[in-house]
Amino acid sequence: MDEDAVVIDDSSEALRVSRGGVIPGTAEPAFTLTLPTDSPIPVIIAAPHAGRAYPEPLVAAMRDPAHTTIRLEDRHVDQVAMEVARLTGAGLLIAHAPRAMIDLNRASDDVDWEMIRGGRPTNVRRALTNRRSRSGLGLIPRRLLRLGEIWKGQITQEELRARIDGIHRPYHQALSQSLEILRDRWGAALLLDLHSMPPLKPRHDGDKPAEMVIGDRFGATSNGLLVASAFAYLARHERASAHNRPYAGGYVLDRHAAPARGIHAIQLEVCRSSYLDQRMIEPTARISAVVRLIAGLVRELGEVTAELGRGSSVLLAAE
Repeated sequence: MDEDAVVIDDSSEALRVSRGGVIPGTAEPAFTLTLPTDSPIPVIIAAPHAGRAYPEPLVAAMRDPAHTTIRLEDRHVDQVAMEVARLTGAGLLIAHAPRAMIDLNRASDDVDWEMIRGGRPTNVRRALTNRRSRSGLGLIPRRLLRLGEIWKGQITQEELRARIDGIHRPYHQALSQSLEILRDRWGAALLLDLHSMPPLKPRHDGDKPAEMVIGDRFGATSNGLLVASAFAYLARHERASAHNRPYAGGYVLDRHAAPARGIHAIQLEVCRSSYLDQRMIEPTARISAVVRLIAGLVRELGEVTAELGRGSSVLLAAE
């Protein structure tokens, strides 16, 4: 790991726990990475939108922090991820920095420069691609549907840079290096990027909306065997699921997936109503069933990934 990005503060023969990055204005780490030293499966679970460490100045800058923070978070999905990792032995990357401060599922240049005091610097080229910042959900979220503008004012270019350098860059460095470690050990690795979603609406009378959505950027970020195995598993457990719609995955998958090199990535969206209360704020007893379900899925995907790794090893040996 980059010594400037990750600080090792707890380890044992079986487990390596690292806290890395820093939330600007605090001494709080931006994320925690846990990697078994002898991982039983080649999987790492990441929760980039789980952060709830809000510095006071950030909250004070919001127009309606009580509603904004809840809407932006993948509320308590870190609890699901941590328990699944404990049950399966998967690696685990949990963001503590909140999405309101910086969205780890966006590219570092996906900036709405109207939010930044002084606008776009002359040495920063204009992004030509279609960016999420246009909808208000770029690197620094700007607005939310039915809530409008999130912030009372602009931030400085120095604040933007501190968030990128302290949170975004070290988080993705840690994830990239962890996936390389698993791939080198197993011949293949899988990133399960875990998110939560609001309940989907029925498309027609009698329709049962998906409780989980599997995204692979329309086949670009994962071997098809992994996605097929995921849907077969969810079907056996009678859980309604969907593929890439309305969530196909984002920057995390685009950046880290490299199936040709044995690094696969899938985004899993879990309906918040399956484990949170009616207000979508606090976990309920149903969270245990969701954890068991996803743990089984991770074990199954881990086995398929290991098989893919063995296949690649055979191919390399043949060459």
